[in-house]
Amino acid sequence: MQIDVTGHHIDITSALRSYVLDKFERLERHFDHVIDAHVVLTVEKLRHKAEASMMLSGNKLFADAVEGNMYAAIDGLVDKLDRQVVKHKEKIKDHHRVEGSHMKHA
Repeated sequence: MQIDVTGHHIDITSALRSYVLDKFERLERHFDHVIDAHVVLTVEKLRHKAEASMMLSGNKLFADAVEGNMYAAIDGLVDKLDRQVVKHKEKIKDHHRVEGSHMKHA
């Protein structure tokens, strides 16, 4: 999986970059069909925002989270993406099961 991390009004330190990469590796363990992810970290006054778009096989996911500090925002972002990945995975599994049941009746 290719992960691109950029910052707006914030320097992406090696600590922040490795934190993001570690969190996204955990996401990839749930669903290994992640092609790439683009993460943008933004600071506006006291708002720390983390947002990401992820390309999965056949789908694109987007989520964002705003918190008082960047690490909490990254955690919130990954939680939202994780729920979306699980939902996507279940949708694929249900779709294949429906296809399989039609073939049995044919």
